[in-house]
Amino acid sequence: MIEHIKNGSQLLAVIVPADYTTTDVEFVTDPANSQQLGVLFHKGGDTIASHVHRPHERIIYDTQETLIIRKGKVRVNFYSDQQDFLQSRVLASGDIVLLISGGHGFEMIEDTLMVEIKQGPYIGDKDKVRF
Repeated sequence: MIEHIKNGSQLLAVIVPADYTTTDVEFVTDPANSQQLGVLFHKGGDTIASHVHRPHERIIYDTQETLIIRKGKVRVNFYSDQQDFLQSRVLASGDIVLLISGGHGFEMIEDTLMVEIKQGPYIGDKDKVRF
């Protein structure tokens, strides 16, 4: 089951567990979200038409990150915008988390290999407030 982590009505994250499956194309984010996450199923022999994306100016005010846990186990801690701890989840190999808002931190439970995808350009220390 896809899990939506919230602080009241504020969506903090979306977790797609490794064992989640579907027989459809499901985008689990709002179309207005600055990073889109979908789980897509296609039958053998199906095609997706070749395409390019048209240039379109987008104004993005936040940084959203998608982490794919390739190997290992990690605890993700979720925080409010005011840096108050809210809750945590343990993710393991194959799990995916889209970090949308609020704060977050990580504790490696095992040796962990993750893939991170986020918007750029990255502006170094000006990009984060560490707490």
